[in-house]
Amino acid sequence: MNQIAESYVKLVLAVGQHDPDYVDAYYGPPQWRAEAEAHQRPLAEIRAEAGRLLAALAARPSPPPAAEGSEEELLALRHHYLERQLGSLVARVDQLGGRKMRFDEESKALYDAVAPTYGDEHFLRLSAELAAVLPGDGPLTDRLEHFRQGFVIPRDRLAAVFDAAIAECRRRTGEHIALPPAESFAVEYVSGRPWSAYNWYKGGYHSVIQVNTELPIYIDRAIDLACHEGYPGHHVYNALLEEHLVRGRGWPELAVYALFSPQSLIAEGTANFGIEVAFPGHERVDFEKRALFPLAGLDAAGAERYYRVQALVQKLSYAGNEAARRYLDGEIDGEQAIDWLTRYALYPRERAEQRLRFIERYRSYVINYNFGQDLVQAYIERRGGTADHPERRWQEFTRLISSPRLPSGLQP
Repeated sequence: MNQIAESYVKLVLAVGQHDPDYVDAYYGPPQWRAEAEAHQRPLAEIRAEAGRLLAALAARPSPPPAAEGSEEELLALRHHYLERQLGSLVARVDQLGGRKMRFDEESKALYDAVAPTYGDEHFLRLSAELAAVLPGDGPLTDRLEHFRQGFVIPRDRLAAVFDAAIAECRRRTGEHIALPPAESFAVEYVSGRPWSAYNWYKGGYHSVIQVNTELPIYIDRAIDLACHEGYPGHHVYNALLEEHLVRGRGWPELAVYALFSPQSLIAEGTANFGIEVAFPGHERVDFEKRALFPLAGLDAAGAERYYRVQALVQKLSYAGNEAARRYLDGEIDGEQAIDWLTRYALYPRERAEQRLRFIERYRSYVINYNFGQDLVQAYIERRGGTADHPERRWQEFTRLISSPRLPSGLQP
């Protein structure tokens, strides 16, 4: 299995020479990366070797069902992980070679999942709920944007607010998860990116997290990004995999992270759900009123109402998936996609344009955030990790982010 795993890592690095976004993280032997850079392998050769590795896996009987938490279960998860990650790599190579896929076909091939589809009436009904609580007249997008302007973090206060948010997320995570020794991350503020923030995991339990300041950053994004990118999100996920599987077991396949792969749904889904795990119930609003609103120079009296509105806005998140699905399937053009995002996701024009750039670059990756969160939450709650049992929720969450489990392994 280690031979298959090593070959898989080298194939991911080889695909990265054709697709600069493909290798999201790598901290394996430096010479493997150097070899990939020195000798660019043709796509056909990469695909053929991936096929041979899949055949080798198929020739090895998949471990039988085993007791939860047992060595046998972990070995079965490893076998499935390599199988699905290699299958996804083949699909990405085919895309790079010119194969066209429809949105749902692509998400299934790359991410091991297909998100639900919603029609216009679904979002119109949710928008009507939001309209009932937002003051003013005129287009709902404008009313929402006007309301949210009172909750923008001033540029000169961003660092103080984010530092406080990160410290609290780390403290809460550390109470439930044994973090690797000397883990750390640095925060950088950037602009001109198609995303709002990004975690670059460097290995050695260290990450660099970049926050995009091109557009206004609202107060809720401090906890969102501190949790999602840091604790207990991407940084912790990658650090635990490195500690338990790469170093602890010598499994090389986890030392590389292929962005367009099933692993991303687990990474994004757990990072989003991790916000609720770290700040259950009313705890988030209480902390922000006490600590973040004052640091941002904002009036905490409006916090409760702000989060009631945000809860309704969050229900519209699948509108972004629909814009991506229709645009990538050729049903609407770019201007119509921006209009859809403005009308149904309630993005202001600038943010809708940024989101379209994200869709054009990352395509069906968009499902990994909301549908990934829904799958992760349902999986953890089926295993007893409900809001009423916070300790069990942390236990199940930690078990998931310390394992090579993939999306199809979350299904009942």
